[in-house]
Amino acid sequence: MKSTGIVRKVDELGRIVLPIELRRTLDIKERDSLEIFVEGASVILKKYRPTCIFCDSARDIVIFKGKNICPKCLRELKEAAGEKM
Repeated sequence: MKSTGIVRKVDELGRIVLPIELRRTLDIKERDSLEIFVEGASVILKKYRPTCIFCDSARDIVIFKGKNICPKCLRELKEAAGEKM
């Protein structure tokens, strides 16, 4: 992990502010979702990117019955369903 040298206090509601320089560098915009990970005693924030439940691809994700699926896996599912009929 690389230290940025930036220190922020947690407010009474548990919030912290990410400095604008950091948000610009990491392409984090207002209303973007962040995933929260815990590794040992560290809290890691990562910009959320939905991925395919089958292959972890993040390209052209579609939501099918509440699940994230990429076009390639969706095609394979359709082909597999067609073979069984």
